[in-house]
Amino acid sequence: MLAAHADRERTVDVLRAGFAEGRLQQPEFERRVARAYEARTVGELSLIVADLPQGPVSAQLSVPQPYGYPTQIPRTFLAAPPPTNGKAVGAMVCGVLTTMTMGITGIPAVILGHTARAEIRRSGEGGEGFAMAGLVLGWLSVAGWALFLAIVFLAAVE
Repeated sequence: MLAAHADRERTVDVLRAGFAEGRLQQPEFERRVARAYEARTVGELSLIVADLPQGPVSAQLSVPQPYGYPTQIPRTFLAAPPPTNGKAVGAMVCGVLTTMTMGITGIPAVILGHTARAEIRRSGEGGEGFAMAGLVLGWLSVAGWALFLAIVFLAAVE
């Protein structure tokens, strides 16, 4: 798996902690930091910090690695984002479709957006941005229809 900049920074943080604890000498620390910034894969990064303590062994996951890489990879390298709330995606889709449906999907976008935001707060799922986009587009559609109907009503009264 290719390493991201965040993976390299986490590795350097582990190296800094090892250096601060006196586990690494200055030249060794500098060599390892240089190797960390040049590493292309997560396996290379795990080799750089393999002999340093990174927390309890139970907090590490065992993942088989090819080509003789260590089998213990720190949990920080394997962090997965939380799943996206389905209603948040639905709110965004309905919000985007308001332009093509002449605002008919505005009310479902508002309902789904509010429901999704409540579920996201309760469950910790992702998709807050999708829910908010659906809410904004839905409310704009509802406001547009309200303005249109008000103008039509005022024109009919005169």
